[in-house]
Amino acid sequence: MMLVYGLLIASLIISAGALIMTVWNLALYHRPNPNAAPQDQTALVSICIPARNEESNLRPCVAAILAGTRRNLEVLVYDDHSTDATPHELDALMAQDDRVRRVPTRPLPEGWNGKQFACEQMGRAAQGEWLIFTDADVRFEPGAINAALSEAERLDAAMVSTFPRQLAGSPGERLILPMIMFILLSYLPMIRMRRTLDPNASAGCGQFLMVRREAYRRAGGHAAFRDSMHDGIKLPRELRRAGYRSDLFDGTALLRVRMYEGFRATWRGFAKNAYEGLGSIGLLIFLTLLHAVGHLWPWAFLIICAVRGEWWPLASTFAAGAIAIQLVQRAILARRFAQSLTAILLHPVSLILVTLIQWHSFWLHVTGRRQWRGRTQLGAGLTGHEG
Repeated sequence: MMLVYGLLIASLIISAGALIMTVWNLALYHRPNPNAAPQDQTALVSICIPARNEESNLRPCVAAILAGTRRNLEVLVYDDHSTDATPHELDALMAQDDRVRRVPTRPLPEGWNGKQFACEQMGRAAQGEWLIFTDADVRFEPGAINAALSEAERLDAAMVSTFPRQLAGSPGERLILPMIMFILLSYLPMIRMRRTLDPNASAGCGQFLMVRREAYRRAGGHAAFRDSMHDGIKLPRELRRAGYRSDLFDGTALLRVRMYEGFRATWRGFAKNAYEGLGSIGLLIFLTLLHAVGHLWPWAFLIICAVRGEWWPLASTFAAGAIAIQLVQRAILARRFAQSLTAILLHPVSLILVTLIQWHSFWLHVTGRRQWRGRTQLGAGLTGHEG
């Protein structure tokens, strides 16, 4: 009996802590004006797009960037050994606008992840004062680049990143994708991120990483984490180790992306680097226990009570209170980030799925079977075969 009450009280505390941290973080996670204008209107911005079999994405991605309000820019594209019509799409884009440049494709060296090698080549070739690393499936709104530059000035940061609005077209996507912001805002104290250069107090999203060229190169560029599949975590950490500030802003209204299509693709996409984002088996075990006690146990308790037909008034009140706090938190996040409202009531299902993905990612990591876009990590090296 005491154990049941103790776990339910712990659930209340954990759920309330996550809600408080989220509300606090949201107050700091600034949403810039889409019409914002940076003080420096003359700085050249280099947009770097790694493209591996992106024939359907490359043209709309580049077109949206070129149609934006920022004119002083160049778009660099690295065709990462595509086997589809990506090279032809790039040729057509270059013929239409001389701001689009191809960075020569080179063989993938041993020990490199394909995306990191592509970004490294573009980082070396870029001429802009600011570099933006993005993905071909990301769509920029007209004022996105200027707004990001304004945020970098406001935050006095050498690097800023954001999480685009995540478009979800299937039930699996709607269950899993909202957990990105749930985990980020529940556990990353942004006030500490801004008061320290501790690499562990940073975060970023590989779909939009904007960094000063000088800081990027002094931090070692993508070569500093050449074998990684998680540039969103690694780049801000390397910048901080080099003595530069990194920060986050809310780009929900500035960028959008359909990251994966369907449950299977979503699972595989997150499994490739979910464990790497955590960084240790200890943290994985801790988060698993934290979520089991703090978020899943209240639901399980009420289900057990319903099945048995037994109700413990005080204990049930604790469980219902913890669940209500969780639903409030998810509702706040859904409204802020334009997430599916139907997924709110399936919060425990989402959390179970994310936990299973993290453990699957751990298994892929220790067995050297992490794979993405036809490349498989094998021990310390990477094969460059086409899948």
